[in-house]
Parts: sequence; structure tokens; C-alpha cells
Amino acid sequence: MDLYYEVSGEGKPVILLHSGGADMRDWMYVAPILAKHYQVIAFDGRGCGKSPSPTGVANYVDDLLAVMDHFQLDEATLVGHSIGGRIATDFTLTYPQRVSKLVLIAPDLTGYTPSQPFTEWMQKIQETQDVDRMVELSLSACPYRVVMGSPQKDLLTEMAKHNLAKIFEWATWESVWPQPPAIERLEKLANQTCLIIGKEDAVDAKQIAEYFKEVLPERRFVEITGADHKPTLTHPEEIARAITEFLED
Repeated sequence: MDLYYEVSGEGKPVILLHSGGADMRDWMYVAPILAKHYQVIAFDGRGCGKSPSPTGVANYVDDLLAVMDHFQLDEATLVGHSIGGRIATDFTLTYPQRVSKLVLIAPDLTGYTPSQPFTEWMQKIQETQDVDRMVELSLSACPYRVVMGSPQKDLLTEMAKHNLAKIFEWATWESVWPQPPAIERLEKLANQTCLIIGKEDAVDAKQIAEYFKEVLPERRFVEITGADHKPTLTHPEEIARAITEFLED
């Protein structure tokens, strides 16, 4: 297993999966709170943070499986943020017996068709060859208006700059995902699930959250007032409380 990870605390295992353009520092405020009660495993996804860049087509679900096997975990709680939520959802649908509970924070979802504004925004970022411009385009958008006006602005900016620069080391942007897409089989998600979203998040994130609520009416739903797409940085106590209450219920 070649991914960089850090472990803290003792107890039932909780694995943290960070968002895109970021790394395990996404959890730097949440992890210490959770580690008071659980064994917390945070890792840098492939191509992010201190983990190696993809040398071919990436398989993030297989990477998560490798993390669990490395720690010899029969099962664990998964906490996924944004694309980390996409990975956690696909993993849970593929290996339901390995997931005790599932926590999704503003998750992405395989098979979801993004809005035109989101698609155009991402295209502008991907067409830019200048890292500083990529960071500017990324963080000036709606999903980050709250965090970019907070004390965590510099942390997010540094994370984005580091990880967007690292993209140029990737052999390819391509990745493979389990089929069919999760959006077509979400009703099969039988694991206990908690969905968390910031009230100020972007339209696409809210649409995905609504889809989860519609398809999985028994799931727990938590909305964080005053948070955007980065509640892990701006509202860590509320995030940790929502996770802990869900796990202890």
C-alpha cells in the first residue's frame, strides 16, 4: 500500500476521505475531535498530498480497499467529503459488508450530470496551464465563498496550490469506477447513511443531496447553517458532532 496516511486515537475505525484538489489537511480540525473516541485513519488520495501521482488510470475504490486491507479491517465507518463521498459511496455499493456506517459530506455521485455552469467552470480550470490561475478560478467560485472569507482561507489556498500543481505530474486524468454508476443503483445502498451539507453550498451539491434524500428516505440528514462546500474547515465542531451522534445512535 503506497498511499500516505496518518492514524490517531483508539476505538472503532473511522476512515476519512478528503475532497478534490485537497489532501488529508481537509480533516485537520475534525480528526483530533473524532480521535478522542475512535481510531481515525486519514490518508492522501492518489495524486494528492504526500501520496504518489497516478502512473496510469486511477482506481480510487481499489485504493480504499488497499487501505482497509493494509490495516486488516473487516469493516470501518467511511466519512467522505465531495469526491471522497463519491469514492465512499461506490465502495459501499461494491463492498457493503466492509462498511459499518457511511457519512457523506457534500458528496459527488458517479452518473450525476453536472449543471452547465459547473461544467464550464471546470473546463476553464482544466484548460489553464498556470497553477496560480487555476487556484484563482477554483476558489473564487460559489462553493468557497464562506471559507475564503474565513481564517482558513490561507490553508485552503495552500492546499489547492499544492494539489493543483501536482496534477501536472499525473500520467493521466482518467479514472475507472464500478459499473453501473452509483446514481443508477443508489436504492441498493442498505448501509446506515448520514448526509451532511452546508446551507451555502453550490447548486450541484444541493441537487445531489436532494437525490440522496429522495432515494434514501431513511438516511439521516444534517444541514450546517453558514457553511459552504468546506464545512470541515469552517465548522469542524458541528461536523464532528454530527458524525459522533450518528455513530453512537
